[in-house]
Amino acid sequence: MTDSNRTFLDMFSDRERIANYSEGPPRFTPGLDAVHRMTGILLRERASAGAHVLVLGAGGGLELKALAASQLDWRFTGVDPAGPMLDLAREAMGADIARVELIEGYISDAPAGPFDAATCLLTLHFLDRDERVRTLQEMHRRMKPGSPLVVVHSSFPQNEPARSRWLNRYAAYAVAAGADPAQTEQARAAVADSLALLSPQDDEDCLRDSGFGNIELFYAAFTWRGWIATA
Repeated sequence: MTDSNRTFLDMFSDRERIANYSEGPPRFTPGLDAVHRMTGILLRERASAGAHVLVLGAGGGLELKALAASQLDWRFTGVDPAGPMLDLAREAMGADIARVELIEGYISDAPAGPFDAATCLLTLHFLDRDERVRTLQEMHRRMKPGSPLVVVHSSFPQNEPARSRWLNRYAAYAVAAGADPAQTEQARAAVADSLALLSPQDDEDCLRDSGFGNIELFYAAFTWRGWIATA
């Protein structure tokens, strides 16, 4: 784990700092509710009734809650390295927690599967390219052939001045959505300095290098991109 990854893990393990976590992602990620709905639609194209879905980066429970509500016969295995974030997921799931297994750890700690579908939302930008490919390879290894993967994370041009322009837009959107300006500037600086940001083309190459095919962009909003691919 890199020092920057350790910093973010420490932040997500601080119960006071994550107490209002559910308010943050919608302010910084345009159309997050729609992303969750689209994710369910895309997974349902290939995942049948009774599907078992792997959710990597499940802490907080936002996508788990949305997917469980939209597909009442699916079950889920959620993996996240931050225990307090998994506690939030348990609270968010309510009675649907009966359909969820939560695992504190990384992709290497996930069951072998094979899974009928998988998601990794707002997570891969914490990993450098080599670790990102390794993580995707491990996800691929746990998925049934032809099963769908949905990924969404920060991905935008990394050449200047485009990089700074898009980061400014990222911050401006958050402020317009109600985020505190000072905290937003701190978040912008953290994204710029600490995340392992790649261009959209590099991200597609990571999926391809990990064994995934049929890679299609389905979501693009300021600094965010989302893809559907098949194992």
